[in-house]
Amino acid sequence: MSKPFTARSYAFTEQGDALNWIGGKFVPAASGQTLPVENPRHARAMGRVVLSGPADIEAAVQAAHAARREWAAMPVRERADIFYRLKSLLLRDLEELAWLVSHENGKTYAEGRASVEKAIECVEFGCALGNVGAGEQLDVSRGVNCRVDHEPLGVVAGVSPFNFPLMVCMWMLPQALVGGNAFLLKPSEVVPFSAGRLALLVKEAGVPDGVFNVVNGGADAVNALCDHPSIKAVGFVGSTRVGRMVYARGSATGKTMLCLGGAKNHLMIVPDADRSLTSSNVVASFTGCAGQRCMAASVLLAVGNVDAILGDIVTGAGKIRLGEDMGAIISKAAFDRITGYIDDAERRGAKVVLDGRKAKGPDGGYWIGPTILDHCTRDMPSATEEIFGPVLSILRVKTLDEALAIENANPYGNAACIYTTSGAVANYATARLEAGMVGVNVGVPVPREPFGFGGWNHSKFGAGNMTGYDGWRFWTRPRKVTTKWAIQSDTTWMG
Repeated sequence: MSKPFTARSYAFTEQGDALNWIGGKFVPAASGQTLPVENPRHARAMGRVVLSGPADIEAAVQAAHAARREWAAMPVRERADIFYRLKSLLLRDLEELAWLVSHENGKTYAEGRASVEKAIECVEFGCALGNVGAGEQLDVSRGVNCRVDHEPLGVVAGVSPFNFPLMVCMWMLPQALVGGNAFLLKPSEVVPFSAGRLALLVKEAGVPDGVFNVVNGGADAVNALCDHPSIKAVGFVGSTRVGRMVYARGSATGKTMLCLGGAKNHLMIVPDADRSLTSSNVVASFTGCAGQRCMAASVLLAVGNVDAILGDIVTGAGKIRLGEDMGAIISKAAFDRITGYIDDAERRGAKVVLDGRKAKGPDGGYWIGPTILDHCTRDMPSATEEIFGPVLSILRVKTLDEALAIENANPYGNAACIYTTSGAVANYATARLEAGMVGVNVGVPVPREPFGFGGWNHSKFGAGNMTGYDGWRFWTRPRKVTTKWAIQSDTTWMG
């Protein structure tokens, strides 16, 4: 993955092999095993990725351990200054990275570009940590001062998902590196190429060899990260099923763990909602990134008579053009899973008012069009389980309290939204929604830096949030220092 990505269109482009990046060099995995990496738009392998195991994790940890002390000894502002250079490099290569994300993930070019731009925004926050990352201090008594120093943990690791190959890496990397740690990244084996390009940019920006490493692979690599005694913290973003296991395994070894899991996000529409704003926003929420994001709308709770808005949603979603407005599904297995949920809902009595199962996209890949299931019931899997595709299940309820009860009963707690023009209704709902990220007329309520990203309940295992100030605190540990330099004329219990 040392060569630049040359494609500037959706035309199929081969990329070669995704190797590990350890100690500033691309190296194969010890096992010699590889896995094909498909371009979902074409359903063709654009290269292969190596599959790492404990030996590769050990090599990366050794490289990180050798580099971490000198890196941690740098003043925090000098570490942050490197991220200014990284930002300029990401801007320089924005087109290349956007097309690379599009090809390995199946996103449209516009979605790929937006995800890289969001990654750059995360880097900008890392630049600011040279100033805002300072510890607090206070004279707590005459002649007695208390201060907090944010110290690095040492060697840390992150596991990122397939849906945002570059962006989620940047949820972790700026805070971890500016915090003085050495970092091991395990990207999804489905989308490994962006991480390889990132490694070269991080090196070009001036991060010393060994401070940032990439280890590719699947479950064996993740388990080795959790088990290695020298890795002090692990951040994970992925499914709830895997996140729960990773959290338990890493915590058992004494690591600091934060694992973000899946979602079943509920949007609520009340009769006073703005018709145009609501319909367009709902469509964007459940079809964006082909519904393959933890912030996507999944269940629509229609309160009372909102049929006109629902009609506009169906009409708007029906205008989505596959390949231009919406990208491909990541794999054949994902395609089968998503269509299985639609088939099951139809058998159980849901009305398929917009059917994307037979939609045809360009280039012969994995495509599902926007799908809307009306008159769903609370016991249907489509209304209770994470589908991770462009499918919206509509449940009709009589009151807002009934809608809130449904949202609060769902085991996930990632995101929720209410559409209304009433401040009183909005306040009533937001105070009662059982979700860590809540929107008012915003169907994808992603917090922007410095506010942290993270849900509640089965959508998160661990304390705090992944991004913003919480991310800084996660990747560092506070040392509290109390000093006194002179005997005072009066005394306290401290003096």
